[in-house]
Amino acid sequence: MNRLPAVAGAFYPAKPAQLHAMIGHYLHDADSGGKVPKAIIAPHAGYVYSGPIAASAYARLTKAHDLITRVVLIGPSHHVAFRGLAVSRAQWFTTPLGSIPVDQAAVQSIAGLAFVAYIEEAHTYEHSLEVQLPFLQETLDSFSIVPIVAGDASPEQVGEVLAALWGGDETLIVISSDLSHYHDYATACRLDRATSSAIETLHYEKLDYESACGRVPVSGLLKVAQEKSLTVKNIDLRNSGDTAGDKNKVVGYGAYVID
Repeated sequence: MNRLPAVAGAFYPAKPAQLHAMIGHYLHDADSGGKVPKAIIAPHAGYVYSGPIAASAYARLTKAHDLITRVVLIGPSHHVAFRGLAVSRAQWFTTPLGSIPVDQAAVQSIAGLAFVAYIEEAHTYEHSLEVQLPFLQETLDSFSIVPIVAGDASPEQVGEVLAALWGGDETLIVISSDLSHYHDYATACRLDRATSSAIETLHYEKLDYESACGRVPVSGLLKVAQEKSLTVKNIDLRNSGDTAGDKNKVVGYGAYVID
């Protein structure tokens, strides 16, 4: 099975050369300094809106382009309602830049958990995972993915999966989430600053669906970060009013590195 692109040509360019150039531009403008993170939180809107913010996190990976060989990717479900976490039987996830193999053994290792199920329809049209893939293809060499869509799940459940797949330096955790949705610019800035503070201080219990659409996977990562005494740092906090111009009704985006 091959999971084909659902939002190429909409959220990001469908032509490989154009996509390569766009991401290259975003990465060039981002700061690639600092430690290579163990985990990142990155937004998942159309690239013209959130691409520069996502690039702030992905640029940190370039120094480990040949070291990271597996990416555990968790994002929220936008189309299908379900309890727990959804994995896929797909062997490949494809973008205009090529096909990425799925770590079948890793998927099978968590599929036995009571709250993890194979739900293909949760993956078919889901953009929260898909928009992260070209950034990974542009920053890493050869890698596999463990794609997981989060439904109604607890921080403990997400944390259990992350702990099981944590691995070593070869494994990167990517959590896909936007922040506030459809407020005016000033309100969004205020709300997103509060959300960002909660994320950086690991207070996941303060997050709700108004704070971040990826509250479920973000909360699970923050729980593990607490347990492992890791730090979370915000490296970019903007919204669509900053990147696309319209400030009447904006969506918030944050990029975070965890190590």
